[in-house]
Amino acid sequence: MAGVTVSNLVKTYPAGSRRATDDVCLQVEDGEFLVLVGPSGCGKTTLLRMIAGLEIPDSGTVTIGGRDVTALPARERGLSMVFQSYAIFPHLKVGQNIGFGLTMRKVPKREWQSRVQRAAELLDLVDYLDRYPAQLSGGQRQRVAVARAIVVDAAVLLMDEPLSNLDALLRMQFRAELKKIVARLGTTTLYVTHDQAEAMSLGDRVAVMRDGRIVQLGAPMDVYDRPEEKFVGSFLGAPPMNFFTATVQDSRLVVAGRSLPAAHLSGWPDRTVLVGIRAENIEVGAAEGLTAEVEVAEPTGAAVLLTVRWGADELKVQTGPAFRAAPGDHIRLTFPPAALRFYDPETSLALPTR
Repeated sequence: MAGVTVSNLVKTYPAGSRRATDDVCLQVEDGEFLVLVGPSGCGKTTLLRMIAGLEIPDSGTVTIGGRDVTALPARERGLSMVFQSYAIFPHLKVGQNIGFGLTMRKVPKREWQSRVQRAAELLDLVDYLDRYPAQLSGGQRQRVAVARAIVVDAAVLLMDEPLSNLDALLRMQFRAELKKIVARLGTTTLYVTHDQAEAMSLGDRVAVMRDGRIVQLGAPMDVYDRPEEKFVGSFLGAPPMNFFTATVQDSRLVVAGRSLPAAHLSGWPDRTVLVGIRAENIEVGAAEGLTAEVEVAEPTGAAVLLTVRWGADELKVQTGPAFRAAPGDHIRLTFPPAALRFYDPETSLALPTR
């Protein structure tokens, strides 16, 4: 195993025009599972490919296990990679696919068999070793790709959206399996996804990327609960964080002509702020709450997601599964002070609270 250090990586596409990665710095600890998440085109796959040696940075360095590998080809970096497509050989049986990297390294036959068997047991593929990929389901093929990556005992495991070709149920099932497998191996892992549910559930830490930069890095729930800028709150979460404009006056928050308690604003100058709050943190039903009109009610089984109109703002509110509301109904909303997050309306960056 080995840690990965990325220092000031810059990659421009095409040459001299747009920066796919813009001075990216990142430290991945030995044995850590780190997820790179962000919208399409944010630079996460380019960053992963530069770590893998499949792309050459314009500037900056990549260090693995304390060794500068920036100029080394992919085969000399001690990495394994799982791609978005299965990339398994249709003419080879499952066992041969899993052991392909060992074959290329000319591993002795007895060791080859032992390591392939161990990887197959880990991925629940023992009964399929003599089948061809065409005889497998999509989820089984993806497990073959993961088994082929881990069988070589690489110091670092890289994964580029490996679950995106699976349907929703298979993706959820395999996500749980993958987390158990990686935890058992203890291998340093970098995982790229645009799916924020995957990012939240898999990573020890999450790095949120935008426009070639890492805009926030931390434990999944810390990033979710305290976004450092509006973009992070808007990207992470289903539904995303609600935002509305309010005014701070005499240590209180004034919204739509109503004054809300917010003791932690004590000492703030009077100013306009952007307020963020998660749908599940808005409370419904208190008599002293602010009145909103229900526009849409969406039962999801475990909850009811409401779209409500509140003055000029539209909010998402998540309630319990027993809650009943119809379009046109008026409900009362309460915003717990501890759940509010504040941002500068001009920069969209989080404001420090006291």
